[in-house]
Amino acid sequence: MKSMISKEKSTDLLDEDRSDTIRLSVGEAEELGLTALRHLGFSEEDAKITVDQLIDNALCGYRFTSLPRILAIAENKRIKELRQPVKVVHETPLSALIDGGNNVGYVSVYHGAQLAIKKARQTGFASVGVYDSYFSGRNAYYTELVVNEGFVCIHISSAMARVIPPGAARPALGTNPMCIGFPSDNGPVIVDIGTASMMWGDVVLHAHLGEPLPTGVGVDADGNPSTDATAVLGGGVIPFGGHKGYGLSLAVQALGLLAGSAIPRGKTQDYGFLFLVLDPKMMLPGGDFQAQMSDLIHQIKSTKRQPGVDEIRIPSERSFRERKRRQVEGLVFDKKVIDSLKAL
Repeated sequence: MKSMISKEKSTDLLDEDRSDTIRLSVGEAEELGLTALRHLGFSEEDAKITVDQLIDNALCGYRFTSLPRILAIAENKRIKELRQPVKVVHETPLSALIDGGNNVGYVSVYHGAQLAIKKARQTGFASVGVYDSYFSGRNAYYTELVVNEGFVCIHISSAMARVIPPGAARPALGTNPMCIGFPSDNGPVIVDIGTASMMWGDVVLHAHLGEPLPTGVGVDADGNPSTDATAVLGGGVIPFGGHKGYGLSLAVQALGLLAGSAIPRGKTQDYGFLFLVLDPKMMLPGGDFQAQMSDLIHQIKSTKRQPGVDEIRIPSERSFRERKRRQVEGLVFDKKVIDSLKAL
């Protein structure tokens, strides 16, 4: 594959070109992802839904949640197990529970977001849970879809045990990200955090590339601190922020139960995806929330800065800026990842 993106003046580009990387246009990266997913048995619709997020993740600067995730999907044993169509198994005017049918979360959670949007339009509030799925990717992607419709959105993802609670020698919690999004007159404001010190997909990518992990992130199978990503795959990672991150992780794991995480296998430490969506007019009938949100952001960014600080940045601001640049400049991937995708 020969990239159509020029590498001239690479020092002016957002991402550095190195001997072990390759720069692709958005279209080239999309086609590579679609081809790989077709070979994994994805339908054209499901492949398109999945690749749309993977490319957006790359545009926003999230390395491991872009095309490398296809390698993780290919290596996961669930991709070879029977899949059923995504379906609603329980529903009220305000809520729904979705059986993901063992489909990858990029597909099933996308349908969950769309149903939450539909219900919130009708009633002003919606709660939608998705179970029997895995690997949903970046919470901010779904939250932004909801917020673009004018809603406030809380989205959490519980997962199987990868995280070591304080004092434990084995994992007992998922990496359990949580995301909250708000509409404003100036566009979405998205706060997306993982409750683990490092997301599991990032550990997998480090192991695939043979790169060491940062110190203090993971432990091996015996509970000993390790920077060897392969060893950490047999152990786990710690929560971010000590006991505070641990508490948030526990809360996300519990909310995953509301999404049906324990239904398919009877395990309370499993994947569950929950959306809580609210029309701001339900609380502020005058419709002033978006303007007030914009004013709040303006006040924060206008706060007096410390010497040498150019800007006070808002969560999601960096990724939105970089998305615009990479749409023009193209996307940089590790050659080893591209070669592995071609080998599929």
